[in-house]
Amino acid sequence: MRAVGMILAGGNSYRMRELSNKRAIAAMPIAGSFRSIDFALSSMSNSRIQKVAVLTQYNSRSLNEHLSSSKWWDFGRKQGGLFVFPPTVTADNSFWYRGTADALYQNLDFLKNCHEPYVVIASGDGVYKLDFNKVLEYHIAKKADITVVCKQLPPGEDVSRFGVLRMNENCRIEQFEEKPMASDANTISCGIYVVRRRQLIELIEKSAEEGRFDFVRDILIRYKGVRKIFGYKIDSYWSNIASVESYFRTNMDFLKKEVRDYFFREYPEVHSKVDDLPPAKYNPGSEVKNSLISAGSIINGAVENSILFSNVFVGENCVIKNSIVLSDVYLGDNVHLENCIVESRDTIRANTYYNGDDGIKIVIESDERYVL
Repeated sequence: MRAVGMILAGGNSYRMRELSNKRAIAAMPIAGSFRSIDFALSSMSNSRIQKVAVLTQYNSRSLNEHLSSSKWWDFGRKQGGLFVFPPTVTADNSFWYRGTADALYQNLDFLKNCHEPYVVIASGDGVYKLDFNKVLEYHIAKKADITVVCKQLPPGEDVSRFGVLRMNENCRIEQFEEKPMASDANTISCGIYVVRRRQLIELIEKSAEEGRFDFVRDILIRYKGVRKIFGYKIDSYWSNIASVESYFRTNMDFLKKEVRDYFFREYPEVHSKVDDLPPAKYNPGSEVKNSLISAGSIINGAVENSILFSNVFVGENCVIKNSIVLSDVYLGDNVHLENCIVESRDTIRANTYYNGDDGIKIVIESDERYVL
């Protein structure tokens, strides 16, 4: 494909509450054995984008470990590859990334040294599958300066977390509001853009000269009446996980057969780093209904409508309902969880009860197994 990929994976969100204390949002676990960034990386790999840069910043250690080898997404090529760019202190610059446009500006040399004529920019917190070749063909056919991938949400859905846009009959974007308090429009930006490489360099350099650092506000919104910015609508599954509620809902979507089949059985595949773990073990007396149980887990109790990530131990007489248990968690005997997210590397003591009666409860306990 005639494009280079740029994945913006350095952000944080207060809406993730305690879940972002350990990791970047792009490293959040999804569907038992994936990370959020896997979906953007897989879409780029499946679209034959050979060169991809990931811009990391906040709590990036877990994300950097996940990206330590490019082979899982087939980027280990002589031409191209997977590049990870954290903020770098130089003689000329001592800032962290001050925004999405500034993150691109601080890595502008990478773009200048590329030979691909187009750039695909994506965020690392979306769950989707997308053929970027079709987006690029649309971009070229429209003779667009920038193409924004967008999706129409169901009526009544909260759009305050997204960029909301309006298009004319030719799909040219005429209005763009970033995270409005209220809006009667329901077409939102998916945080995925296609732009010509030389034009992107020009726009980013211009913004930096003027002290502007945000790609959406300082480029998309500012130039919408000057540049030809078009929307590319998708109708396939897409979800953003940048809040506790949306993260919980997205994971629970994978308990639906049609969603699992779409991501796991239909071509193209979603790729991820694979851990060498034994299959899950179900001991006598265990009972599992409509749940995803990952490798390395041992089940002795009852699990229903839940997702358990790798290396989870469920003690005897435990009841887990409508919950997400992240990796390396030990649940003692007689533990009851309902409407919860259990943070990784936790030890939940025996005879403990947690219930998210008024919303999703995040359970964080000190892990005595690792105390010296």
